[in-house]
Amino acid sequence: MSNSISLLIDNLNHSEMSKRLESLKLLMEKINLGELPKPVTGNDVNNHIHTTYSFSPYSPSKAVWMAYNSGLATAGIMDHDSISGAREFILAGKIAGIATTIGVECRADFSGTPLNGKRINNPDQDSIAYIAIHGIPHTQIDRVKSFFAPYTKQRNIRNRKMLNKINEITAPLEISVDFDKDVVPLSKSLEGGSITERHILYALSLKLICAFGKGDKLIDFLKSKLQLNISRKIEGFLSDVENPHYEYDLLGLLKSEMVSSFYIKASSECPDVKEVIELSNSIGAISAYAYLGDVGDSVTGDKKTQKFEDDYLDLLFEVIKVLGFNAVTYMPSRNTLAQLARVRELCDRYGFFQISGEDINSSRQSFVCEAQRNELFNNLLDSTWALIGHELEATEDLSRGMFSKETSLKYPDLNDRIRIYKEIGLKVCG
Repeated sequence: MSNSISLLIDNLNHSEMSKRLESLKLLMEKINLGELPKPVTGNDVNNHIHTTYSFSPYSPSKAVWMAYNSGLATAGIMDHDSISGAREFILAGKIAGIATTIGVECRADFSGTPLNGKRINNPDQDSIAYIAIHGIPHTQIDRVKSFFAPYTKQRNIRNRKMLNKINEITAPLEISVDFDKDVVPLSKSLEGGSITERHILYALSLKLICAFGKGDKLIDFLKSKLQLNISRKIEGFLSDVENPHYEYDLLGLLKSEMVSSFYIKASSECPDVKEVIELSNSIGAISAYAYLGDVGDSVTGDKKTQKFEDDYLDLLFEVIKVLGFNAVTYMPSRNTLAQLARVRELCDRYGFFQISGEDINSSRQSFVCEAQRNELFNNLLDSTWALIGHELEATEDLSRGMFSKETSLKYPDLNDRIRIYKEIGLKVCG
């Protein structure tokens, strides 16, 4: 690869959005001129790609470039507590010629529901669950920004307290992380992005690598000084000093093994789930509960073996139906076929739209979900194009959204709506 092409790819993560988009445009020109190979586009879709506006190796422009080169037919941005990367993502999609959707993920408080006190889909805290707002009309981006701004401010207060607890553990070992100097520069918080536990632990990862290098010396410190349990697979990754994903593998280990030692329960930074549903309805978007399911061997390497919703799944679906969720989102690579069969049956029983997405926040992760290629999940391809059709229509007029009162009255059968909005999405973008 020539130096000029390498520089353009590097500049997809440039600090300035204009430079990122210009680099993407030049790369696409090189593809059109035959100077770079054109990827083969298949049927793969991904509606859950994190960017640097929450935590990810990829700016919105770089995420679209990665999605395009992975052969995805569609790509969806899904950042934590932030939609500030959405406009860039939309523009990047147009440059690359790939259909896009925009959304936001947040943690919501379920303590006012029958799920109070249960470990829902959050590994660190009871009564708090991750949920998503998909298919946000482009006219509503600023409203979403305004809604989450005070919550991200509250989150940073807790972030600083958690970092203090980490430093209490590591400072005696001559390792210390500064929030303003080490963590904030890793984020897009000054541009409306969020700062998560991953940012804090990534900053710690960089400090550890700087102090001990990569390989045996670092592993020995993690085991003997931090008393971390390291699986054989992760130790193999950390033993390989040429591992291109080293920092992210170390981050995954720290997230899996250390969070319990410094975690402070989130409260004021988590909106009540009913408020999030109300927001989603008012902006003409699609609210979705994010099914996790009991975890065995974590595919992302950052979750311990742990039980979540499966023991009370029927109750969960009853609750999210009463709350007014429109959809359930799940990732076929995370769960067994038995788990997914049960979830899909409940979705059909309760009339939930089904959305898929591969949670991308590490360089090790593939943008393509191989498990989703199973023909059992063809409905997720249809629903993605329907999601795109919905977003296009709702952007023109909120009353034309897939779950608006007007549309629901006109097409009461969900399957009819999926078919109609799929045709719209394919006609415009396919």
